[in-house]
Amino acid sequence: MDTDTTATTTDTTATTATTATTGETARRPRGRTAALIAGGAVLGVVAGLCTGYLVQADRAPTPLPPLSQPALAQAKGKAPAPLSATRDHKAVSDGDLRTLLLKRPAGASEAEQPAGHDGWMSMSEYAEGFTQPGAAFSALVSKEFRRAAVTDWRDGSLGVEIRLIQFRDERAVASQGALDDAQKWANQESGHTAAIPGSGNGRVYTGGDLDSGGHHRAEAFARRGSVLMEMWLDSDEPIAPQKALDLAQRQWERM
Repeated sequence: MDTDTTATTTDTTATTATTATTGETARRPRGRTAALIAGGAVLGVVAGLCTGYLVQADRAPTPLPPLSQPALAQAKGKAPAPLSATRDHKAVSDGDLRTLLLKRPAGASEAEQPAGHDGWMSMSEYAEGFTQPGAAFSALVSKEFRRAAVTDWRDGSLGVEIRLIQFRDERAVASQGALDDAQKWANQESGHTAAIPGSGNGRVYTGGDLDSGGHHRAEAFARRGSVLMEMWLDSDEPIAPQKALDLAQRQWERM
């Protein structure tokens, strides 16, 4: 290899090394600068926090508002009397439902198989009166069934059973839904219907098909507040619509 070629190679190698060194050196100051800036920012934040703490520490504490408040003026005189049962229906419906049931007429006898126990009917006993007791029981649970009072008697050939079914009516007005369902089925099966005077929503149904035992029957349904009234009549003889209406109206007026 001649001298010129060797020199050229040497110069090229030196230039490459210098360029590589210069490039590596050129990247390092940027990293150091970023680190220095970041470090300065952190120190600035810390210094600011320390300064703020020292300034706040030198200030007098701000007093808190007093917990006590001035006494409010008390009303004088007697408290108002509680609402009467005629103005506050809950005073009636939240009491003993059995007292709202019609009394057994003089001369009437107890039913051969009295419904419920001691005037009360459990949810399972009430569900047994439906064609599908299991489904009815589940529906009563979802509708928030609360309680049921019942009375029944037999006056000659006429059998009477009256139930007062109460719902909680918290998530939904289940008592209204129960009334709608009862009246829907009664409309399909009865031959005659009449409104219960003063009830606004109650009706009596007579003249329908005979029951499975060959008895004539009549029904009545009404609602007041969370309480659903059900009345069931059966007889060996046709039931006069006015007879059923009179019984239903008397029961309604007790509610």
